[in-house]
Amino acid sequence: MAMEITQFLLNAQAVDGNVRKHAEENIRQFQEQNLPSFLLSLAGELANDDKPVESRKLAGLILKNALDAKEQHRKFELGQRWIALDPNAKAQIRVCLLKTLSSPAHDARSTASQVIAKLAGIELPLKQWPELIEALLSNNNQLPAHTRQATLETLGYICEEISPDVIEQDHVNKILTAVVQGMNSAESNNDVRLAATRALYNALGFAQANFSNDKERDFIMRVVCEATLSPEVKIRQAAFECLVSISSTYYEKLSPYIQDIFSITAKAMKEDEEPVALQAVEFWSSICDEEIDILEEYGGEFTGDSVIPCFYFIKQALPALIPLLLETLLKQEEDQDQDEGAWNIAMAGGTCLGLVARTVGDDVVPLVMPFIEENISKPDWRQREAATYAFGSVLEGPSPEKLMTLVNHALSFMLNALMKDPNNHVKDTTGWTLGRIFEFLHGSTFETPIITQANCQQIITVLLQSMRDVPNVAEKACGALYFLAQGFEDSESSSTQLTPFFQDIIQALLDVTHREDAGESRLRTAAYESLNEVVRCCTDETAPMVMQLVPLIMMELHQTLEGQRLSSDERDKQNELQGLLCGCLQVIIQKLGSSEPTKYVFMQYADQMMGLFLRVFSCKSATAHEEAMLAIGALAYSTGSDFAKYMSEFYKYLEMGLQNFEDYQVCAITVGVVGDISRALEDKILPYCDGIMTQLLKDLSSNQLHRSVKPPIFSCFGDLALAIGENFDKYLMYAMPMLQSAAELSVQTSGADDDMIEYTNTLRNGILEAYSGILQGFKGSSKSQLLMPHAPHILQFLDSLYMAKDMDDVVMKTAIGVLGDLADTLGANAAPLIQQCVSSRDFLNECLQSEDHLVREAAEWAQLAIRRAISF
Repeated sequence: MAMEITQFLLNAQAVDGNVRKHAEENIRQFQEQNLPSFLLSLAGELANDDKPVESRKLAGLILKNALDAKEQHRKFELGQRWIALDPNAKAQIRVCLLKTLSSPAHDARSTASQVIAKLAGIELPLKQWPELIEALLSNNNQLPAHTRQATLETLGYICEEISPDVIEQDHVNKILTAVVQGMNSAESNNDVRLAATRALYNALGFAQANFSNDKERDFIMRVVCEATLSPEVKIRQAAFECLVSISSTYYEKLSPYIQDIFSITAKAMKEDEEPVALQAVEFWSSICDEEIDILEEYGGEFTGDSVIPCFYFIKQALPALIPLLLETLLKQEEDQDQDEGAWNIAMAGGTCLGLVARTVGDDVVPLVMPFIEENISKPDWRQREAATYAFGSVLEGPSPEKLMTLVNHALSFMLNALMKDPNNHVKDTTGWTLGRIFEFLHGSTFETPIITQANCQQIITVLLQSMRDVPNVAEKACGALYFLAQGFEDSESSSTQLTPFFQDIIQALLDVTHREDAGESRLRTAAYESLNEVVRCCTDETAPMVMQLVPLIMMELHQTLEGQRLSSDERDKQNELQGLLCGCLQVIIQKLGSSEPTKYVFMQYADQMMGLFLRVFSCKSATAHEEAMLAIGALAYSTGSDFAKYMSEFYKYLEMGLQNFEDYQVCAITVGVVGDISRALEDKILPYCDGIMTQLLKDLSSNQLHRSVKPPIFSCFGDLALAIGENFDKYLMYAMPMLQSAAELSVQTSGADDDMIEYTNTLRNGILEAYSGILQGFKGSSKSQLLMPHAPHILQFLDSLYMAKDMDDVVMKTAIGVLGDLADTLGANAAPLIQQCVSSRDFLNECLQSEDHLVREAAEWAQLAIRRAISF
């Protein structure tokens, strides 16, 4: 079989479908019958320079896919499979891969680099293949340029694949030395220099110790800065990418170099090719991101406790940086496709200008206004568009007081431009800028309103007329209307300035959804999003107009469900429309179904709506399924216990959603809807609990489940327990060990990255909500003592959370609430356990002094419950 692998690989790429299918089946059988021999054959094929390029390339790809996958559970399985492989076979495969790095064939070398990195990701953390780094480092200097290039590429991929703590510092130093040598223009050709520069980008996270050493840092920065001046565009681009990475990874080390970097980036922004200029702009955007984060965390008050001080690089560079950014705004592309959202230097400059405004606030305004005033009325559309873009970009960051006069003065001009400017690019940007004005400067919190009785009619007239413009302009008008409506959402008045125009607004948005070109520029989606926001801000006076929407939207949803034959493209569009219509109905249900004046009239449509939502589940569209599920959750909340009449028919779809691992968002939303239904039905959900709990427990036991679904499942345990009370006793023996295991795992994330910490807090909150619901569900029940064996574990979890010191306020509030629930439900039986737990007392005291009033309220209740339990 191994002798035939070449032909199998060639046939697997044949034009003839039968030949291709037969070859793929042969490859699959070979893999299943003798995996070590199969992988060794692939590695041998890749390493053999006498074999065809096509077969070598596919061999490398199959080999890589046998070691790695996007899904974490599958990636883990493949890693375990490799580890269990025969050591001799593994050794021979490694030899083949390292040999391929010297191949004259570029594709073979490049594929081998990626496969070696995937193997390194599996083996190096386990201290296997310890000689790999040394073997790669020996492939330097004296060897042919193509071998050096492949080796540097491999080192870069390895650094991308593994965490910095896997490689010893001595090896890190050697890797950096090899990379820097490779970047040295005197010793290397362009391919080697490019591979070295890209490798440095991936290796920067490993260089903490090196950047802490002044001499080594100076050397690395000098080499990077020199590479930004290379004659080769790709090398300059890669060097600037390194600078961007350094700006975020080593912000606190940049002071000695910032003036030189400014000169380098300024030259690139003015004169260089766009890929390079984009990275030069990105450097300053990255600096903005760092300084915004620091300023938000410390509020500008830096003490010895501040981990990273703010050096105010942006503030210092402002007088020189702003003109550079404004100049980029004038480099628009005449034929840029508005629908594709192509990224170019003008867009990058505007984005950076917006970040600068958020970083320095009011200081940006006097530097930008002269440019706006000079260009806003110029005959050249580029100047008008750049001035409008600059204005819109600086609306977030400066204080309303600084902007209000300027905006009031500019509003009428902008509305006129949206209607009458002859250039679509200018109108598009004007619509976007109006949306920004309404988003950041309109709402109940401002003393001087932007929207007044005097200008509201003009605003509405212009926006509704612009919705009839070309799709990209109409989409921006819908977006502006969205933010205009959002500003009235929190109004407690029975009437707002939108009230006189409410019917016209709804009709205009419906007209947009029916446009033949509504599929372009996200126009239909924008119209429905705006319609939803208009519904959310409706008042008692305008609620009847929203009620008239219900049969219209239901009719449109019904029409999408009729059984005409559609092409694949038409079906995709129809599925998208179904999702939008279900989403619109969900918002209407939430608004009208929860308000007493409208609820009774609204409920006459409940049966028809539920019937439509159930029919949506027969269509194969994950998006539509998500929206239909969310709408059903809203309907359950509105109908309360009356929702029970739908359960027998709906249950099969609920079960299908819970089983839907592939579309995990649908699964997570379905779990949330189970919680909604539990709260609505209370003990009427009991007949369905066995099936629901069986599926939820099966989900948690599966290694195919996406991690984001676990927190809502745990939270759902609490919702079900609260709904059925002591009847949850039959599930305790399954649910509590799951909760305990997850709780123990969730406290083992010390030193994890920000994403992991955020996820862990979400997981902890789900576990705590489960404990809270279960404790409250058993309160006052004769079976409450069934929880006593679990009380020590719950207290231990709370103790671990308190000691870890990385809870967010949401987790803290839920955790202190669980302590109160424990005392409230178990009373005197729990009192000794709570009193013995010293950290519980400290945790309670800390929560009582919290600045978050919700945490304090939860702590005060917990304190009362504990006192009652102790004195009982």
